[in-house]
Amino acid sequence: MQLTHEQYDALERAISDRRRIAVMRRGTEYVVVPARIAVERGREAIHARHPSGNIMTLYLDEIESFEVVR
Repeated sequence: MQLTHEQYDALERAISDRRRIAVMRRGTEYVVVPARIAVERGREAIHARHPSGNIMTLYLDEIESFEVVR
């Protein structure tokens, strides 16, 4: 998935406000709290915490869609 400027802004606001996002990846929806955006080995990634406490790395090129949970 290639994010638009508006989607990057929404993701950055979710990170700064510690708001949850719903991410669809490989047919599974994850609701997580994003902590940061980084580039790892040439791939953009969202580092997030799942409500169970697990740290997740979600690569943007594997994400089908995402939205900020209001």
